[in-house]
Amino acid sequence: MKCQTLTIRFCILALAVLCAAPAYAQLVPGTGTRIDYLGDNFENQKWGFVHRMPKSSREQNERANYPMGYSTNRMWIEGPERGQPDHMKVVPAPEGALPGSQYALLVRTLNSGIPGVRSYDVQQDDLVMNFSRRMGTSIRPSENMSVVVRVYLPPFEEWENRSGPQFGFRIGCGTTVNERGEGFFARNQDKTEPYWPGIWIHFRSETSKSVEKDSAFLTVRGNTRGRDMRSIEVTETGWWTMGMSVTGDGRVHYYASPGVDNLTAEDRLTSQFPYGFRAEWSNAYFFNFCNRNDGRSWSTPFLLDDTQVFVASGTRVRDIAAQREVRDRKRAEVAKQKREESQKRTAQKPDSNNKTTQIEPAALIPVAATKATTSDLR
Repeated sequence: MKCQTLTIRFCILALAVLCAAPAYAQLVPGTGTRIDYLGDNFENQKWGFVHRMPKSSREQNERANYPMGYSTNRMWIEGPERGQPDHMKVVPAPEGALPGSQYALLVRTLNSGIPGVRSYDVQQDDLVMNFSRRMGTSIRPSENMSVVVRVYLPPFEEWENRSGPQFGFRIGCGTTVNERGEGFFARNQDKTEPYWPGIWIHFRSETSKSVEKDSAFLTVRGNTRGRDMRSIEVTETGWWTMGMSVTGDGRVHYYASPGVDNLTAEDRLTSQFPYGFRAEWSNAYFFNFCNRNDGRSWSTPFLLDDTQVFVASGTRVRDIAAQREVRDRKRAEVAKQKREESQKRTAQKPDSNNKTTQIEPAALIPVAATKATTSDLR
């Protein structure tokens, strides 16, 4: 009788613990509050990218080649591991884009890999949106973050004529691992471990052996061992919607579907703990553009549109983003005021008799434009 009582009590206690523990299901990307400060709709036709060559190549030869390149709206940067794509331009959005979207970002690269070196294998360049750099903080799993992007896949005849990975959409995550230090008497110590889950687009070129016609498919990076997982077939080109989310248990959820409609639970590809890690923070999302590094083969002309970040829990990220927006506006106003004052000073030039001569406004345009650009980008 006493044993039965203890067993019942134990079962009740276990049930109470399970009920009290948080239950994490999938999180459909696009759920919650959109953080516009971390997204880009590419509707500004003056969008540009300041290339600072040589490109970074830390992954290949441990050279970051600072300073980094960056977009003129200050949202995007060149990643330190690999360089920025060679060609980025806002162009009219192809048919079928999101309602109200007129423009999208065309991205291609040619000289990937180590600057000035032809490796004749597949290399990649990156376009990065870094949360920590832009907001001064990463995003916690408990805040239920997700990222959504619309990607335009051109007709297969326009793809780089090469079988293999062509495009990657990824997020930056991190965790803490306990590893043994170096040396005979070294103890185990905690170490920060970054990793980058993602969705890849692979191409099968009809010019490859055993391939009858051009086609493509998605893979997910990755499973608990970090290996890529084969996912769905790309049966149609044009616009696709892709998304990833991170839930409070540190799990990553992957989604994709053709078209530009909002993602739903039915669009989930898989949910994983990549590399066996539980995410403790997310600090970026970025895109990979792959090509054969031979100096001749341009990467496939993919287009990006409406990158969006959402947070489903808490107000911390929303509040920080709002504060940063106010700060940026004030800085822009100060920069504008300084430019106007500089233009007024330049507009008057002393002559040989210490008199001032008014210069025609047209003569000032190149100088003013140069100063405005430099001031804006510092």
